This record gives sequence, structure tokens and C-alpha cells, in this order.
Amino acid sequence: MYNIKNFNGFNWIGFYTLYMKEVKRFLNVFAQTIIAPAVTTLLFYLIFSLSIDRNYLNTESHSFAEFLAPGLICMGIMQNAFANTSSSILISKVQGNIVDVLMPPMAEFELTLSYMLGGITRGLLVGFFVGLFIFMVVDFKVFNFLVILYFAVFSSSLLAMFGILCGIWAKKFDHMAAVTNFIIIPLTFLSGTFYTIDRLPDFWQFLANWNPFFYIIDGFRFGFLGINDSNITVGFFLLGLSNIFFLILTIIIFKKGYCLKG
Repeated sequence: MYNIKNFNGFNWIGFYTLYMKEVKRFLNVFAQTIIAPAVTTLLFYLIFSLSIDRNYLNTESHSFAEFLAPGLICMGIMQNAFANTSSSILISKVQGNIVDVLMPPMAEFELTLSYMLGGITRGLLVGFFVGLFIFMVVDFKVFNFLVILYFAVFSSSLLAMFGILCGIWAKKFDHMAAVTNFIIIPLTFLSGTFYTIDRLPDFWQFLANWNPFFYIIDGFRFGFLGINDSNITVGFFLLGLSNIFFLILTIIIFKKGYCLKG
């Protein structure tokens, strides 16, 4: 980074400008960045809810369709928060205009917060539209709205910051595809989105318990249904501490200019 920052306090103008740039960037292609991911998630919902036995959960309180919906909403939130920040930074690097972001007098924390909030905004918008359509066909009550809000906001912020780091690290689109295919998708499918982990063999159940996505999605589902496979307190603190760790790491990476300086 360039040491030309002499603003007193927080640079609200720079922060707001970069945040609005990120929001307008994905809103300009709303059908591609919001509607398309929402439709894809809804297709997952239709296929799994129609193809899997209705008695899969072995419970009288909730159907499989009710069990599936919160997991898919959370999955959509996380994946799109990651996609927004990672693609934004990588495209800027490939096109050579990342300097337009690095040159203004903005501190590393302000850069991180702007990108992160842009990712959160897109993730929550996708989650809203997915939830809106699912709730038209699935009738269930919200168990704890504050729990839903906590896991929705902080899961999207965590994946947004991870996307920032991946965007900084990646030198071409193949690198980003590798991260998505070998990290994001496996963690998502091993997180209990489509099933309860007690149905898994012991080895895969062990791996699932070490998967941070499992605690995020399980906590989000708990907010809707009041049922959980994990310790919600563990998920609550794990998500909070992970956000703090990635926030500090992202600020450090911006400050050092890793893979950003020519």
C-alpha cells in the first residue's frame, strides 16, 4: 500500500464510494448476480425435496422440505458473498485497474470493510430472494430471528473476507476456479446442508465435525427450526472468532501489498 493516507479518523467518503461501487457492480448485472444464483439454489431445493423420502428425518415436528430450506438459504448467502469479493478483486487485477482502489487515501481497514459489506449485501440479497420463493411453498415459523440474523450476517462477512484473500492471491481465473471447486464446494456439501450428519459413516461424520461450514449452517437452521446437530454455542463463538481472525489477516495482507504491488 502507498503511505499517502493523512485523513483524520475514518475516511467515510472513500468507504462509502468503494462500497457503492461494489454494490452497483453486481446490481448492473442483477439477473446474473442475484436472480441466477437464486434460481440455481431453488433448483437444488426442488430436486432434493422431491427426490428424497419425506420420512427421511424420522421426526413428526418437521418435514425434510422444512429441514432443507434454511441450509440452502445459508449456502446461497455464503457462496455469493465469496463470489462477489473474489471476482471483484481478481477482475481488477486482471484488467490492471486495481491501482484505482489502492491509490486513494484509504486505510487497510476501510478497504476491507468496503469490500466485505459489498459481499454481505449481495449474499443477503440472494438469501432474501431464495427465502422469499421457498417460503411461498413451505410453511414454517421462525424460532429465533436474532440467531438467524447473526449467522446470516457473520457467515457472509466471513466468506466475503475469504473471497478478498483469494482474489488477492489468485493471478488468473483458473486459480479462483480451483479454490471454488476444491474448497468451497466440498465444504458446502459436507456441511449437512442436504442431510443430518448422523446419517454419515463414522469417518465422514468426523470430518463434518471439523468443517466450519457445518456449524454455520446448523446454527442458521436452528434459528428457523429450533433443531440442531451441533453445539450452537460452539458455532456462535467459532463464527465470531473466525471473523476476527480473517479481519486481522485481511488488513495485514492489504498493508503488506501481497500480490497487489507491481
